[in-house]
Amino acid sequence: MPPGGGGPMKDCEYSQISTHSSSPMESPHKKKKIAARRKWEVFPGRNKFFCNGRIMMARQTGVFYLTLILILVTSGLFFAFDCPYLAVKITPAIPVVGGILFFFVMGTLLRTSFSDPGVLPRATPDEAADLERQIDIANGTGSGGYRPPPRTKEVIINGQTVKLKYCFTCKIFRPPRASHCSLCDNCVERFDHHCPWVGNCVGKRNYRFFYMFILSLSFLTVFIFAFVITHVILRSQQTGFLNALKDSPASVLEAVVCFFSVWSIVGLSGFHTYLISSNQTTNEDIKGSWSNKRGKENYNPYSYGNIFTNCCVALCGPISPSLIDRRGYIQPDTPQPAAPSNGIAAYGATQSQSDMPQELHAEWVGKQMGISCNTKTFLPSVVGFLRDAWYC
Repeated sequence: MPPGGGGPMKDCEYSQISTHSSSPMESPHKKKKIAARRKWEVFPGRNKFFCNGRIMMARQTGVFYLTLILILVTSGLFFAFDCPYLAVKITPAIPVVGGILFFFVMGTLLRTSFSDPGVLPRATPDEAADLERQIDIANGTGSGGYRPPPRTKEVIINGQTVKLKYCFTCKIFRPPRASHCSLCDNCVERFDHHCPWVGNCVGKRNYRFFYMFILSLSFLTVFIFAFVITHVILRSQQTGFLNALKDSPASVLEAVVCFFSVWSIVGLSGFHTYLISSNQTTNEDIKGSWSNKRGKENYNPYSYGNIFTNCCVALCGPISPSLIDRRGYIQPDTPQPAAPSNGIAAYGATQSQSDMPQELHAEWVGKQMGISCNTKTFLPSVVGFLRDAWYC
């Protein structure tokens, strides 16, 4: 021991003890362990995310790529082989109008495919357990072998009784018009249908873009088909029909693609125009939820009774914010979503009626799902692990 080293030795030992937990060799390792993760990384539904959670799609996207290829190839051939001839022989406005339609189609397609359709957050274990206790109390469920019927709740909307069904996967009472998509494994608000052609569900937050996509695609398809035929006719007047086909084989391919696709696209646009004018969804129309066959008193409580108003609400109303906050960071003390039940305690029955104003219904639904919310937004609480789908 060096002379007078008692003091320095003590200082050295004290220094080693006090700085051991924050040494340069260990701090990067610890920081890596506690690195914050975003909610999309542990999202429980069957979805794919790109660009750090900014893009959200269904897992099956093969048909979506086929849609892209058909639109890009057909439009590209039209602009490359038909538009130069038509711009000289008829008017330069043809490629301009075609370009505007093409960019509008692509913009609405990508907006529909890459956005959150209106996914509802799943209940956390604490919220699911609290809801189970409420259901057991309301049902008076005992310990016997009695198996009650499926649990439901009833609310009154504009004088019409609407049932809220319990989702056994998400552990919530689904709001009116919501349904669980078996392909994406999510409850979607104002669920219309799952569309493989756009690679996403169609719901409350992207329905207007889906409708504008199919409507603009109808105009683009008819536009290309009409001017391709015009191109062939003009060439055939100069060189004959067979020579015209030989001189522009791309036009033949475009005409075939447009001919076989225009019927389905125009028909789909007409069908969704009817749905918007009556304020219905595809899911409700297929099930016949508001069909007159169910009784004279059965009517659509969501319709405003006016075609113009229904269209304005569907196409021009405000877009609600996303409820899942997929780019938010996971907090260390955030509870995980509830795991699916095994089906033993997944049945109960509760029926209650509530005659509340429609503007307060969103808040009431949020309380039933065990999620703190107001009339405009739900508190995002979707975190957890991937689980098996159970369509209900």
